Amino acid sequence: MITNVGSVSTAKPLTQQPGAARATFDAYILGPGDSLQIELLDIPELSGTFSIGPDGTLYLPRLRALFVEGLTVEELRYFLTEQFKAYVKSPQIYIKPVGYRAVRVYVGGEITRPGYYMLSGNQLVQEQITISEGSSPTAIRRQSTSLQDFQAARLRLQRGTGPDDVASIQGVSGAGSNRWPTLFDALRAAQGVTPYSNLSDVQVVRKQPFSAGGGKARATVNFLRLVGNGDESVNIRLFDGDVIQVSRSPQVMRDQLLAASRTNLSPDFIEVFVSGRVKEPGPQSLPQGATLNQAIASAGGAKLLRGRVEFLRFSPDGATDRRLFSFNASAQAGAYKNPVLMSGDVVRVNDSIFSASVEVLNELTGPAVGIYSVYSLFRN
Repeated sequence: MITNVGSVSTAKPLTQQPGAARATFDAYILGPGDSLQIELLDIPELSGTFSIGPDGTLYLPRLRALFVEGLTVEELRYFLTEQFKAYVKSPQIYIKPVGYRAVRVYVGGEITRPGYYMLSGNQLVQEQITISEGSSPTAIRRQSTSLQDFQAARLRLQRGTGPDDVASIQGVSGAGSNRWPTLFDALRAAQGVTPYSNLSDVQVVRKQPFSAGGGKARATVNFLRLVGNGDESVNIRLFDGDVIQVSRSPQVMRDQLLAASRTNLSPDFIEVFVSGRVKEPGPQSLPQGATLNQAIASAGGAKLLRGRVEFLRFSPDGATDRRLFSFNASAQAGAYKNPVLMSGDVVRVNDSIFSASVEVLNELTGPAVGIYSVYSLFRN
């Protein structure tokens, strides 16, 4: 479902007109670092490849510096057509992006490491082949968007289905291509999911171009379709300024965590620390989805004389989860006494009354035994 944020109008899904199977996705917003091939038909001296500068301006022959940041390619084409009318009669302008800037996105919510991330993909662009009926060879050649846009649109048309909410917000689909930074790339850069991540409810908020009414649009993505079934249609392409929020589940999503671990979405292993009454205390490297009991087993198991188990977790939001309970080797995975672990968790098996008494006795008798041993050595 898509809603519009910060604007009166409601974002409408893109639709395909009957009998005109033409991919006209124009949602990419230009910004500093983008490179464009601009051609004025039959006027090579005014044509060439130009880059948008850090201040958002595009420097062109005759027109000099023009502020173009925030425009789409089609909006820029219309703008330049009006500007060149002062120098050229009936200018025909064609624009093709030839280099895309890296995108900066924010990943938040129930994710291992929230924050801003710079993502970049394959920057090469191929011209789109237009499949609209009645298009001339020139029109087909002049269409200038990425090949994956066309492939995604053609696939939807072959299936006989219209664009869904995800396709509407993304403008183009990431299906079948890794040419652009995608939602998967962003979640992976944030080090993947936690035991409480709800991948069936991932929110993507995006700035809308001026031609679409401005403001922001929000879409809900069921990313489980990719993790569980390999459905690339939900792996949408990301644009600069996108905000991604992963919802939190009230229950541990262990099956989802294990499914994510079978991809490269999350790191293969987590690092936890186990101390106290275990045979091999210290840091333990465990696979994703491991539990507290598995961590204790990895540390050689608990010793015979042991007390209660202490579990400690520091959440990214500043909260602390501290539990103290009796060790239960048969506790179900995800239960209170056997939580699914996250990287950085601390597990301590405390002393019992008897083990503590033995330790105190050893501390008291240890020096005396040592002195007696030395005395016996010299006396002999």
